[in-house]
Amino acid sequence: MADNKNQQEKFDQLRNEGKSNPKLEQNQSDKPLSFIAMVVVTGLFGGILWSAIGYLCYFFSFTKIEPNIILEPWAVGDWKDTWIGIVISILAYGILSIGVALVYYGLMRKLTSMWVGIAYGLGLFLVVFFILKPLFPSMPAFTDLEYDTIITNACLYALFGLFVGYSISYEENELRHQDEKERSDEVVQ
Repeated sequence: MADNKNQQEKFDQLRNEGKSNPKLEQNQSDKPLSFIAMVVVTGLFGGILWSAIGYLCYFFSFTKIEPNIILEPWAVGDWKDTWIGIVISILAYGILSIGVALVYYGLMRKLTSMWVGIAYGLGLFLVVFFILKPLFPSMPAFTDLEYDTIITNACLYALFGLFVGYSISYEENELRHQDEKERSDEVVQ
């Protein structure tokens, strides 16, 4: 009986030494992404995700605007309509979305309502369809678009804005609460 007790004490001592040893792999934690890196990843992933969904909407005829229209100002040839054109278009939307996410980060990251992200996405919709329209000559005028095309694209932009905006605002809010908690813990000590 005493032998079992001694073995248990030795085991507990070794286990406690292992928990306090920072060289052990189990005691090392992964370093989180910086906030800017998280914004870049969010923008890239959001652009890729929502442009891929945009392609599905085009494929199923919810919209008449082909998403590879993004290549129109820079690329010439029929390759834009092949699978490589689709992949490059989706990646191009992802890269442009990084800039869009950084703008949101710079201007609105402290606003926590989901409606801010939706409004941001709808604002992007208006910018693309009214201000940047001259870059895309094959895109019909806004007044010539069918309602299903307008509604589908407005929804895609709103959901993209919600995805990017709420992800960034949520992370900002979490970091703010974590900093407040650390400060309150320091005051208590």
